[in-house]
Amino acid sequence: MADLAPLAQLLNATLDPKQNKQAEAQIKAEEQRPGFALLLLQITASDSYPSQTRLASALFFKNFVKRNWTDVEGNYKLPEQDVTAIKREIIGLMISVPANIQSQLGEAVSVIADSDFYQRWDTLVDDLVSRLTPDNLKANTGVLQVAHSIFGRWRPLFRSDELFEEVNHVVTKFGKPFLSLWQSLDQYIDAHANDPAALKEAFVELDLILQLFYDLSCQDLPPVVEDNLAGITGLLLKYLSYDNKALENDDEDEAGPLQTTKANIFEALTLYVGKYYEDVGRHIQGFVQSSWTLLTTVGPEPKNDILVSKALQFLTSITKINEQAQNFNDANVQQQIIEKVVVPNVALRDSDVETFEDEPIEFIRRDLEGSDSETRRRAASDFLRQLSDQFETSVTTIGMSIIDRLLEDYKSSPQSKWRSKDTAVNLYYAIAAKGASTASHGVVSVNEQVNIGDFFSQNLAADLQDANAQPLLKVDAIKYLYVFRSLLGRDQWQQVVPLLVNHLGHSNYCVYTYASVVTERALALTEQGTGKPIIDASNITPLAKDLTEHLFGLIMKDRQPAKVQENEFVMRCIMRVLIVLRENIASIATNVLGHLITVTTIISTNPSNPRFYYYHFESLGAVIRFSAASASETLCQALYQPFTNILEQGVDEFMPYVFQLLAALFEKESNKPLPQQFSPLVAPVLTPTLWEQRGNVPALVRLLSAIIPRAAENLVKNNQLPNVLGLFQKLVSTKTNEGYGCDLLEVCIISFPPQSLQPFWTDILNIMLTRLQGKQAASFQIRFVRFYHFFASRDDKGLGADAFVAECDKVQNDVFRGLYTGLVLPKTQELVRPIDRKIAAVSLTKTLADSQAFVQRYPKGWPLTCTTLLKLLENPPVAPKDDDMIMDQDVEDSVFGVGFTALTTIKKTPFDPFADITDLRKWVGQYLKDADGRHGGRIGQTVSGMAPEAQQALTSYMQL
Repeated sequence: MADLAPLAQLLNATLDPKQNKQAEAQIKAEEQRPGFALLLLQITASDSYPSQTRLASALFFKNFVKRNWTDVEGNYKLPEQDVTAIKREIIGLMISVPANIQSQLGEAVSVIADSDFYQRWDTLVDDLVSRLTPDNLKANTGVLQVAHSIFGRWRPLFRSDELFEEVNHVVTKFGKPFLSLWQSLDQYIDAHANDPAALKEAFVELDLILQLFYDLSCQDLPPVVEDNLAGITGLLLKYLSYDNKALENDDEDEAGPLQTTKANIFEALTLYVGKYYEDVGRHIQGFVQSSWTLLTTVGPEPKNDILVSKALQFLTSITKINEQAQNFNDANVQQQIIEKVVVPNVALRDSDVETFEDEPIEFIRRDLEGSDSETRRRAASDFLRQLSDQFETSVTTIGMSIIDRLLEDYKSSPQSKWRSKDTAVNLYYAIAAKGASTASHGVVSVNEQVNIGDFFSQNLAADLQDANAQPLLKVDAIKYLYVFRSLLGRDQWQQVVPLLVNHLGHSNYCVYTYASVVTERALALTEQGTGKPIIDASNITPLAKDLTEHLFGLIMKDRQPAKVQENEFVMRCIMRVLIVLRENIASIATNVLGHLITVTTIISTNPSNPRFYYYHFESLGAVIRFSAASASETLCQALYQPFTNILEQGVDEFMPYVFQLLAALFEKESNKPLPQQFSPLVAPVLTPTLWEQRGNVPALVRLLSAIIPRAAENLVKNNQLPNVLGLFQKLVSTKTNEGYGCDLLEVCIISFPPQSLQPFWTDILNIMLTRLQGKQAASFQIRFVRFYHFFASRDDKGLGADAFVAECDKVQNDVFRGLYTGLVLPKTQELVRPIDRKIAAVSLTKTLADSQAFVQRYPKGWPLTCTTLLKLLENPPVAPKDDDMIMDQDVEDSVFGVGFTALTTIKKTPFDPFADITDLRKWVGQYLKDADGRHGGRIGQTVSGMAPEAQQALTSYMQL
């Protein structure tokens, strides 16, 4: 494809919903050709193509880099010349393209930097610095955008030596030129104060400078910043109070340059107060005064929301420092703060009410998920809570006085002044709650000067009982239960749940969604200590049919794919009801399964909400898990078509879930042949294509592990065992997947006849021994030791220690000796999981009892093996408690398509090949005692030559 026109044509076709699947497939077919990525960059760079074609090319390049830059071991998947060319060209290209294309390339640069920076891309910073000039704002902005896409990766990372080495590399080279650029930009802004176009361009650069200032400071205080802190804080203070009509915009919703700049300054100040207060403390007073001035003068328009929230977050961080908090240690000051800053920012605005009515799902997500951390209400509440933590008595008194006043205002005219009550309730949350609120339990500690039960019964209960109450006040009442859910007892929940269930039928979207949220959380609550559910399944079972039918009705109101999967909160409620019902699911399983299949079919055409479909597939998992084994055939018949459609259509987002669910289905009756209709699935699962997607691997291993026991005979007959072992080889060759490879091999040992595996053992051991000599062998050593013990313990499968010795000799004569004494025995003590330690104990016991190799070839190995066994038995492994709790996960949209999300409703329990051994010490003693009899007292004679402590311990086990 040297000619760019055909590729550009295909990129245009990807923008057409009718052609996009076919076009994407055609482009992907070209990916393996050397130079493909460079063709994409050429199209992206060329002004001769329409902007949408260039953007599509940049987008495809970004995704190509994500998939193909390196393998799981960090090795390049692209030809070396392509890698070099991409890194050489992309910086200059990114600087020159429009902003929308720049952002796509920036993500690609970030991916490349994750892999290569800085050891394999050590010229990058020098390249960036060389492109900075005091008088070319556009070029500078491009350079800074690249820098931010790389350095911004540090923000969420934990401290490590490797990270600090990278940060120091950057700061050393980039720090001084960066500060010089900041200084020259400040001078440029002063000189162009009356030039609106130049000023706006300058503030774009200033915005990036402030973001980079945060990036460079997020891990440690850079020495170059520490040396120039007075000048830097002076610049920050200057722009915090900067105003220029040329930068003002008429748009009330979108933040302009001034709002963005000041918000970035407050964000950096919050970082510095939290991490480097000792250094920055003496400069802070001016910022406190500026934030107060800003908060008491800025307008209520949505464009100011991020600025206000960042200013409040800064004040919250200041209030956490005792010496700074003393500035607020005055009742009059506290009164002014609450009245002039907190109340106005907690109060609902017209724009909030519009969001409630016109974009209800957005309102709910902001409010409940913490995505409102950038909103005024959340930030003002956090500030008030921190103020209350410092000065509880005075702030509570003042706050409750204001709350009472607002409630009286509401009572004077409930129809017109309902917003006063909403403000009062939200102020009460901030004053009553202490400490952090957790996702699973809500608030767990409260201000002792308030009574949350009385406040609810006196002010909120009526809104739940009044069918005509204002919807937002109903939401306040329901949310109150959500916030303080862990502090309500069993009896209180028994009274409240019927009211919540009634509100699932409310006509208002927000009301029924909040009701589903709180119903779900209530069903998940357990008593401390006992772990018993707060709400018993017996209370839900009679309601289950009507409840699930109604919830599915809410989801299916509009059958457009985007609308069906819009409301993840209702889907989560369905999931929780099914989990609580457990085996009682049988009475509604058919209806529920029908609804879930319908939803699957609809949303598979265009998956758009990862949280929704996660809860959806957890719900399917609950139906599979809690249905009786006898229902397996019915489930297989019902799920065959929707699951097959997903696999045939290549719905990547759903595949890992489908593989897990199929595995759970097949595991239910593992002693029966594979269902006939699923037989055609075997061949695709054994082909490498599906395994190339990293997120598929854990699910495919589980699926194949479920297929093998039910299809072993056919796999051997169809000569597919080499394909299975080929997958083992592929998996075990990488650090990321080596464990999955060993899991698969153990399933093969259990499921295939020994004679079928016999011809492959030499190759298998060759692969494993080669892996042990590789660069990243440390983690594999433990896994190999577990495998050895699994092999040596399975004499019932024609294996055992002697068989392992014989197979090792085929690889290299007597290689077993060093392997056993140098690796297996010392690493056995490092096995942690109880089942691994149990397998090791069984392996060592059987070796001592019956191995001829340890009698004839390795007699010195017998006492060493015995000593290792005795150490294991000093603290015998205890089987973990059967934990039946199901905790769903909080799925992050950003990681979808990259990682693997396990379904907890069908979590696989660890396989114990020796489940019949319940008292390990007793079993070891009896097994050795029986072997002593079989071998004419040989074991007793050998033990007599060991140290007295070992003799005593082993004899005591043999007498149990």
